Amino acid sequence: MYDDTYRKAVIYCRVSDPKQQTTRGSGLDSQETRCRHYASLRGYDVVAVFRDSISGASHNRSELSALLKFLKKQKETHVVIVDDISRLARSVEAHIRLRLDIKTAGGKLESPSIEFGEDSDSILVENMLASVSQHSRQKNAEQTKNRMRARAMNGYWPLYTPVGYRYANVKGHSGRVLIKNGALADVVQEALEGFAYGRFATQTEVQRFLINSPEFPRDPSGSVHFQRVSNMLNKIIYAGYITIPRWDIHM
Repeated sequence: MYDDTYRKAVIYCRVSDPKQQTTRGSGLDSQETRCRHYASLRGYDVVAVFRDSISGASHNRSELSALLKFLKKQKETHVVIVDDISRLARSVEAHIRLRLDIKTAGGKLESPSIEFGEDSDSILVENMLASVSQHSRQKNAEQTKNRMRARAMNGYWPLYTPVGYRYANVKGHSGRVLIKNGALADVVQEALEGFAYGRFATQTEVQRFLINSPEFPRDPSGSVHFQRVSNMLNKIIYAGYITIPRWDIHM
C-alpha cells in the first residue's frame, strides 16, 4: 500500500544486451518511462536514474553500485523503482542479496509489476517470481547452447570469429557462415603455411612476420603478443576442422 512518508525516488533500469535498447520493448527508455509513470501516480519526485546494460547474473554492475552509493549518502529513505523483478537480478540468490543491499543502503524497493512486502505471503510471491526469472535465464542459455551445438554438428562454426575470417550470408546456407576476410586472410594463411612448411622455424619468427604485416590487428599495446601467435597456431579451425570439447564435438 502507498505510504506518503516517502517522497523521493530513484529509478533503476537494466538490459542484458545494448541491442535491447532499440530492438525490444524492454529497452532502457521503455523501462524508465514506465517507472516514471508509476512515480507520478504516487507523487514521487524522481531525483536520479541509473541504467545498466549488463547481464542480471553479473555482480559487477557499475550503475547498480552507483545507486547503492547514492542511497548511502542520503539523509532520508528513497524509493527505488524497478520496472520488473527480473531487472534487479536473474537469480534467487542475487535477488535476495540485492534486496537486502538496497534496504541497508536506505532504499525502499517498489515496482509497477509487483508489490513488495515484508509479510510471509508477499515474500513467498517475490521469491517465486525471482525463481521464475532465474529459470527463464537458465532455459534461454540451454536453448542457445543446444542450437549452437547442433549448428556445429552440421559443420558450421558457431562461436567467435577467428582472425582472418568474417561472417557473411552465403547462398545455399542457412544463417551466416565463415568466409575469408580479404587481405587479412592472406596474411594469416601465409603465417600458418610458413610455419607448417619450415619457412618460419619458430613461433617468434611468425610473431615477427605478423608484426611487420600492417593488415594484422594489433594488441592494445600496438604490438602482437606472443600468446596470440601461439593460440593462432593451435586453432584447429584453420585446418578445416571443428572441435569444441566442452560440447563433446571432436574433429
